[in-house]
Amino acid sequence: MSLPEIVIIAVGLAMDAFAVAFSAGTLLQQIHWRHYFRLCWHFGLFQALMPVVGWSCGLGVRDLVQTYDHWIAFALLALISGGMFRSAFEDKEERKKRKDPTKGTMLVLMSLATSIDAFSVGISLSMLNVDILTPSVMIGFITAGCTAVGLYMGRIAGKVHRIGSYAEITGGAVLMAVGLKILHDHGVF
Repeated sequence: MSLPEIVIIAVGLAMDAFAVAFSAGTLLQQIHWRHYFRLCWHFGLFQALMPVVGWSCGLGVRDLVQTYDHWIAFALLALISGGMFRSAFEDKEERKKRKDPTKGTMLVLMSLATSIDAFSVGISLSMLNVDILTPSVMIGFITAGCTAVGLYMGRIAGKVHRIGSYAEITGGAVLMAVGLKILHDHGVF
């Protein structure tokens, strides 16, 4: 597999992470370097490790994974999206009390939701007899970079006066659209 092919695959996989990071950027009142680090590290790590896990599983579980992976990704993205829709209509006091999406369970759920497709890519790469090390590292680094850009752009969108709620609604809609696209790509509708 050539380097340009790996980069194209990595960028495609990183788009989910970009969308989620953008949405997280709109939620945060202020963004510190730790937010960037946590989100970039976790998204990049999950995206780098999931192809390795998928590659390791190989053909043995291919049919089972391809049968349900899209539903798992959709459910996780719908859960996150629903939370964003709900928080878009909170008053200012509730918004200040909101938990940081770059911490705890929410971070793990977002990392998992954005990396499930990478698992399938790993299975595909194993069927093509492609060495997994280079694609995995490239996918992780490109995802971390796209995550940083998404978080930065979300921060800017969230700071525009009165756009925070609209940005959250838009971010939630984007996540739901990503989930629906995953279902569509798997022939559900």
